[in-house]
Amino acid sequence: MAILSSTKIIPETSYAGVSVPIGILFFFLIDNIDKGPHIKKGVRLNTFFSDMKKPWVIPLVLLPIVTAVVSIIIGDAIFKGMYTTHIIGRSDAMLSYDKIPLLMLQLVIAALTEEIAWRGFFLGKSMRFFPFWVCAFISALLFAIAHIAVGDFGLVFYDVFTIFINSIIYAIIYKKSESCLVTTVSHILCNSAGIAFFMIFMK
Repeated sequence: MAILSSTKIIPETSYAGVSVPIGILFFFLIDNIDKGPHIKKGVRLNTFFSDMKKPWVIPLVLLPIVTAVVSIIIGDAIFKGMYTTHIIGRSDAMLSYDKIPLLMLQLVIAALTEEIAWRGFFLGKSMRFFPFWVCAFISALLFAIAHIAVGDFGLVFYDVFTIFINSIIYAIIYKKSESCLVTTVSHILCNSAGIAFFMIFMK
């Protein structure tokens, strides 16, 4: 996953997306093989609501809504309206912005698959061997790098930086909730808030 994501340092490459299905595959493979007592995190529907009620989880889940809106306002102010154009440009191959019901479904699927791969597998399993903040930083950095797109250096750097910040928030949510379903909710809210804000106020 690290190698595939790092290929996005050359923006024209298209291998970074393969890291997600690989992460999902190994997430379920390892959980099926390893039945030790430490296997307690990840995709747990039966504990979702109790996981959401853990201390600080709900405020953290809602925080990326704020970061999404603020990053758009600041980004478009700095880059004179080009930030939202850049975001749409790097994501329009995966998201149907002109078909709202399909867009909502795509946002859910994209967030869930990325969270299982990057928080459930990459972060969750690496935390068994390394300190949390080391794992959170590396996973957030690689996740952000995987979103690099062709564009002005400053614009791309700002975009990657905002993704990195949100990824750190998702990592903290995962550590506190022990559920990538909870981080998925936060991820969906972040992406949905950003898109809704752009469609309503920035067009």
